[in-house]
Amino acid sequence: MKNVAGDLPETTKNRFRPARGMAAGIAVCALTAALSGCVLSASSVFAADKKKSRDVFAMDTYMTLTAYGDHADEAIDGAVEEIHRLDALLTTGSGTSEVGQINEAQQNSYLLSEDTASLMESSLLLYEATDGAFDLTVYPLMKLWGFTDGNFRVPSQEEIDAALGVVGADAIEYDASSGRVTFDKNGMEIDFGGIAKGYTSDRLMELFRENGVESAIVSLGGNVQALGKKPDGSPWKVGIQTPEEDGRYLGIVEIEDQAVITSGGYERFFEEDGRTYHHILDPETGYPAESGLLSVTIVSPDGTLADGLSTSLFVMGEEKAVDFWKAHGEAFGFEFVLLTDEGRLLASDGLRDALTSDYAKIEWVEG
Repeated sequence: MKNVAGDLPETTKNRFRPARGMAAGIAVCALTAALSGCVLSASSVFAADKKKSRDVFAMDTYMTLTAYGDHADEAIDGAVEEIHRLDALLTTGSGTSEVGQINEAQQNSYLLSEDTASLMESSLLLYEATDGAFDLTVYPLMKLWGFTDGNFRVPSQEEIDAALGVVGADAIEYDASSGRVTFDKNGMEIDFGGIAKGYTSDRLMELFRENGVESAIVSLGGNVQALGKKPDGSPWKVGIQTPEEDGRYLGIVEIEDQAVITSGGYERFFEEDGRTYHHILDPETGYPAESGLLSVTIVSPDGTLADGLSTSLFVMGEEKAVDFWKAHGEAFGFEFVLLTDEGRLLASDGLRDALTSDYAKIEWVEG
């Protein structure tokens, strides 16, 4: 399953939108001011009265939802229900979730629900476009390293080789017309964790719009997505955190109707024999990716896409990530911020008017 730059249609980015007919951490956080009443000007007192916020724990992370408007209460209630519904649907390692049932079906055909069909289509498209850097079948490797249950260990090369034998989304047979999926290899397992939170934030934006909300922001474990502008008419400001826990930001990006999602090896890791092993695995080697990058931030109107690409570009490394953006940035509709292990900060030219940084001089990458 390969795809070259010239084959990607201009409408590719629309395929990442949730399929439902309704009018998807640590690395990125909305600035405190952006989520509190202090962002409002004196002329926005009415909007402040209509503000509703809720904290939720789901998908193994803490989330904050904030909406403004006459129907903010109903919108937030619906958003919480949707988060818990998707969490139950997409949880791995559970025989009661749909993902668990798909994995148990193995080489038997399984009929996907509307949500999982949309996630499957997006995952396979990302797999093709990134030449396998994004792979939803990496779950056996994640289990092997202990990133699924916290029982961390460095597996043997023999164990990794065996797991790699059932990794590779090209062995998934998916019929979009029927919504049925089948694994070509026994022992394969999928995990939508690489795009689940992005898909969820996309769904929340749709729900907010349905309820007449025009201004909202959500932080799903740090995956930030905003609807419209702040109630005072200014853009939302989102801080991209540094790998160090020093309270500083790599940069501040101003957004409207966009998601800001970061992946970094410092989010989840363990140490053994003086060496650090992070959770972003290279599907080709089976080991934590050694790409020369410390973090990748994606800015896009599409949360699902941003979630998947933040991991993909991290695995690729600087050179391939930049080339990917030059080939696909316009079609997919995304911008990037890269932090290298040398401390260099690179950003795509489309963020020139939106991104500022006191952390390092920004090296602008032009298409």
